[in-house]
Amino acid sequence: MSYLFTSESVSEGHPDKIADQISDAVIDAFLEKDPQSKVACETFVTTGLVVLGGEIRSNTYVDVQAVARDVIRRIGYTKSEYKFDAESCGIISALHEQSPDIAQGVDVGKDEEDQGAGDQGMMFGYATNETDNYMPLALDLSHRLLIELAAIRKGGQEMTYLRPDSKSQVTIQYSDEHVPEKINTIVVSTQHDDWDTDEKMLATIRHDIKNILVPRVKATLPERIQKLFNDDIIYHINPTGKFVIGGPHGDSGLTGRKIIVDTYGGKGAHGGGAFSGKDSSKVDRSAAYATRHIAKNVVAAGLADQCLVQVAYAIGVARPVGLFVDTYGTCKIEGLTDGEIAKKLDALVDMRPAAIVKRFGLKNPIFSETAAYGHMGRTVGTKTIDGKSFETFGWERLDLVGSIQRVFGIGG
Repeated sequence: MSYLFTSESVSEGHPDKIADQISDAVIDAFLEKDPQSKVACETFVTTGLVVLGGEIRSNTYVDVQAVARDVIRRIGYTKSEYKFDAESCGIISALHEQSPDIAQGVDVGKDEEDQGAGDQGMMFGYATNETDNYMPLALDLSHRLLIELAAIRKGGQEMTYLRPDSKSQVTIQYSDEHVPEKINTIVVSTQHDDWDTDEKMLATIRHDIKNILVPRVKATLPERIQKLFNDDIIYHINPTGKFVIGGPHGDSGLTGRKIIVDTYGGKGAHGGGAFSGKDSSKVDRSAAYATRHIAKNVVAAGLADQCLVQVAYAIGVARPVGLFVDTYGTCKIEGLTDGEIAKKLDALVDMRPAAIVKRFGLKNPIFSETAAYGHMGRTVGTKTIDGKSFETFGWERLDLVGSIQRVFGIGG
């Protein structure tokens, strides 16, 4: 019997995502001037107020208030009627020096490769071949809806009533063989201007979501995914009705509260640690990127249809305490166990924190790009600052495919 699976996303204007973006922009600002900076920055936003807290160790100074205002302005909170705007909101900084007890575990000694993990814990990476970017379909579509909605809002030509805060949710019907059969439900809630009666506003928004937003998203998808759209899709568009009050005025926001949106939409697993606000010495972030890299390359290499990779660390210790792999019974090599796969991958990929940082350039100011619409499944790109170019989303590279195929004897 077929079954349903659902994932959600939130826009860059959602309160929690505002907090994530400010935290990561602070990290980038420090790394731009001092790549050795250690940063743990939490952000809280509410009506007319931003509060920054956490620990920083760096040889440079950053005007964190200016950084926060730039982020808020870029997102689109530029009007006083939002009760939260870049020019007038108060900003309080309670950032202080990193604890020396933590620093001793992550400082580099004689051998840089022996830098210890910034904390204990387990991190997961996941990949599936149901989409071209090896992400779960429900989450991928949820992100795409909000990315396009933001593009329409910033374009200013259509749906001119849009405000920055929005959420989406997509439910996919799967076959017993775990193959997507159709899109069952699409939920979109978007903040909007107050310009008419509640009934007329809602009717306009529902019409535009179905006839402007969804067709634009569908047109960007490969044919096999387009076929999943159908006339029977259940739509819930602003189901509570009026949504004028939103953003930090409607709900407070905090760094790290959207970790499932940031990763795999509930597919696979999550170790519980947030990403945004943490520099790469924190394995919550860097090792999660590394496990995604492994899982994606395993699937892309044709070794399995799905792959979950777990790594775990002890604080201050460089080498992981364990590597776990689950291919959900989809391994293409008969008789090869997941334990054997894990052992070979552990020998193939260096999972010490310093090696991960070096592999993906995680001392570079590349984190702001990750803080909305997911850290995984994004396109590898380049970011240029003052003439210097930095690779973004390097963990999405497929540079291990050949090595995996060779180690496991796949292909020619």
